[in-house]
Amino acid sequence: MLTGVPLFLLQLVVILASAVLLGRLACRFGQPAIVGELAAGVLLGPSVLGRLAPDWAAWLPRPGSGALIDAVAQLGLLLLVGLTAAELDLGRLRAQAGTLARVSAWALLLPLALGAAAGFVAPAVLLGPAADRGMFAAYLGVALSVTAIPVISRTLTDLNLLGHRVGQITLASGAVQDAVAWVLLAVVGAVATQGGGARTVGMPVLWLAVMALVALALRPLARRVLSEADQAPAMTTAAVVIITGALAAHLAGLEPVVGAFVAGLVAGAARGAGARHLTGLRTVVVAVLAPVFLAFAGLHLDLAALADPVVALTAAGLLALAVAGKLAGGYLGARTSGIPRWESFAIGAGLNSRGLIEIVVATVGLRLGILTPAAYSIIVLIAVATSLMAPPLLRAAFARAPRTERKGERHGRDESERDHPDLHRPGNR
Repeated sequence: MLTGVPLFLLQLVVILASAVLLGRLACRFGQPAIVGELAAGVLLGPSVLGRLAPDWAAWLPRPGSGALIDAVAQLGLLLLVGLTAAELDLGRLRAQAGTLARVSAWALLLPLALGAAAGFVAPAVLLGPAADRGMFAAYLGVALSVTAIPVISRTLTDLNLLGHRVGQITLASGAVQDAVAWVLLAVVGAVATQGGGARTVGMPVLWLAVMALVALALRPLARRVLSEADQAPAMTTAAVVIITGALAAHLAGLEPVVGAFVAGLVAGAARGAGARHLTGLRTVVVAVLAPVFLAFAGLHLDLAALADPVVALTAAGLLALAVAGKLAGGYLGARTSGIPRWESFAIGAGLNSRGLIEIVVATVGLRLGILTPAAYSIIVLIAVATSLMAPPLLRAAFARAPRTERKGERHGRDESERDHPDLHRPGNR
């Protein structure tokens, strides 16, 4: 029997090859690659292979087993989160502050409140061993309030809406919501590991503020260094910055993914032609590390849990709440900003995509013991379902919109690509 490094290499070949093949198959059918990559983990995990050929399934690593491939998956997770933050254009966020504040507030707080309320009445079978009812409710609220910038960006690009007012507001608002969600994740994670109390809640916020200030102070230096360096050294520097941020967050008692997100603001300081290092690093992460992480995340999924009628009904109810919360929140925030109704609906539809970010939140919750495997499976299924909904909902909104509203405030694609080139080359996650 293989052990050690040979076993790790075999596991890596099987998981990566399966994820890439099924990811490409999903893209051929017009779906995000995340669907196929997660499906690879489901097929190799307890839901399918574990039941059809348990002896073969035993060769694959189990999540939480400390296997080497777990470390590879975690590296992919940290770099993906850091690159998500690197996509943010802070200048654009400042320029649209009023509209972004209203859209972000409605689209964040409404699903957050609905998710937290549902957490107080959800079946006890979903509560992890380290969670009480209040903690579970808070975590469920955070899980339902996040938005996936990479999925949104790819969808808007495919529909030629990235330069439209809808695309601009949706991307920027999603960035604001995710930034707030990382803060909430840090607080809930700290309470789960250190207990309650004002100090436990206050310290994560304080450390996050310190890390954010350091990141903003380092951006001018990073812009100069990354813009002048060759591509390979710049890629390495960006990766080191993101991993260092994750390490600093862990030492401060925060979730490493939170530190990776903050450090990504530094790694993304060089924009325009100076951002070529992001393109190279993103290619490596999206092509190799992301499929490993997503397939490994799929190994957590045991769809047999949905055979329980209580769990299945809860999954359907939470999916309905998640969709209604984002659609209504985005719509109300946009309408109160004076945006026409079908554009407002399109903004809500775009923000409804949760994709990779919600899977990250679910993974952290399972590791901390806040979620059970059944709860984890429900949240991942919501992430996939909402990502699949975005393209048809956006198409439907613009098909119903009057011609003048459909035209909107479209910027020329050449101008958009020149000012924000990274937004046109995201992974479809």
